[in-house]
Amino acid sequence: MTLFDPSQFAGYSGKRVLVTGGAGFVGSHLADRLLSLGATVDVLDDLSTGTAKNIPAGVSRLIESDVAAPDPLPDYAYLFHLACPASPPRYQADPVATFRTAVFGTVRMLDEAKRTGARLLIASTSEVYGDPLEHPQKESYWGHVNPVGLRSCYDEGKRAAETVATDYRRMYGIDLRIVRIFNTYGPRMDPFDGRVVSNFVRQALVGEPLTLYGDGSQSRSFCYVSDLVEGILRLGALPDGPGRESPVNLGNPKEFTIAELASVVEEIMEKPLERVLRPLPSDDPRRRRPDISRARELLGFSPEIALRDGVALTVDDFRQRPWDLASDSLPGAGPRRGDSHRWPVR
Repeated sequence: MTLFDPSQFAGYSGKRVLVTGGAGFVGSHLADRLLSLGATVDVLDDLSTGTAKNIPAGVSRLIESDVAAPDPLPDYAYLFHLACPASPPRYQADPVATFRTAVFGTVRMLDEAKRTGARLLIASTSEVYGDPLEHPQKESYWGHVNPVGLRSCYDEGKRAAETVATDYRRMYGIDLRIVRIFNTYGPRMDPFDGRVVSNFVRQALVGEPLTLYGDGSQSRSFCYVSDLVEGILRLGALPDGPGRESPVNLGNPKEFTIAELASVVEEIMEKPLERVLRPLPSDDPRRRRPDISRARELLGFSPEIALRDGVALTVDDFRQRPWDLASDSLPGAGPRRGDSHRWPVR
C-alpha cells in the first residue's frame, strides 16, 4: 500500500504549471507529460544549455529569462524547478553562474511558492552524496563531497538549495517537495553533455572510439527518462502532509559498470567498437546506486524500462538528429536556441 493513487494525477488537469528548465532534457519530457494530464504549461528557460526545439508544441508560453532574475511571474498552482546546468562540462564552464543558478534560482522559486501558495517541487541530484562512502545511497546519508573541487559548484550548489528550501518550509510552511535525481538518459539528451550514455551513443554513431575514464569498473545506475518523470509527477501529485518535504531518491537501483554499458551500446550497434581509456576526472564517484525504498513506499515507484531497451531508444533518437552529432553547439546564441518564436515569449 502506497500513499500515491493514480486518481491524484487529476489534480494537474486544468491547472497552470511552470517548468523551469523546460527546454532541457528532463524538463521538456516533464512538460510533455503535464500536457498529457491536462495542465496548462509555461516554460521558463534562458536557453543557455537547453534548446527551444525540445519544448513541446502544446506549451502555452516560453518565458526566456534567467531563473534567478527577479522579474514578476504569473500565479501558478505548481512550480517544477529544474533549471540548472547538469552536465559536468557545461556546469564547470562557468562555476559561479552554476552556483548562482542552483541557489539564487531556487530562492526565487521559493519566494514564488511563498507568495502564491503554489506547490513547489525542486530537482536536486544524487551529486549531493559526492563520492559516497555508503552504498547504496539512502536519503539519510549526508554525503562525502569535496567543497572546493571542480564539481563542487554543482554538488554544493544543490546541497545549499536543499538547505534553503527546507528552511523556507520550516519558517513559512510552503508546500515543498525535493527529488534527488540519479543518472538519467533518453531522447533529447545533448550529445555533447559529457554524460556517459550520450558520449557512448554519439561516439558509436560517428565512428569514434568509446572513451572510458579510469578502467571502466566504476558503476552507475541508469534510469530512463520516462521512468524518472513518472516519479516526479507522482510526488508532485501527492497531497501535502508531514514529511513530504524530505528528499526522495529517484533513479534505477540496477547497477552497471561503465564497461558493461559500453558492451550494451556495442550490442545495439551490432558491430565491434574500439575503446580508449582516459584518466578518471577529479572527484568522479566510483559507485553510485540509489536506495529507492522511500520512493517505493510513498509513490509505488519502480522503474520499468530496461537498460538495453532505453539505450536503443536513445540511439534511434540520436540517429534522427545527425546535425547535433557533428559538432558541439556551445551554450548561448546560435543553433542551441532553436526556434523560440513558436510560443509567446517574454
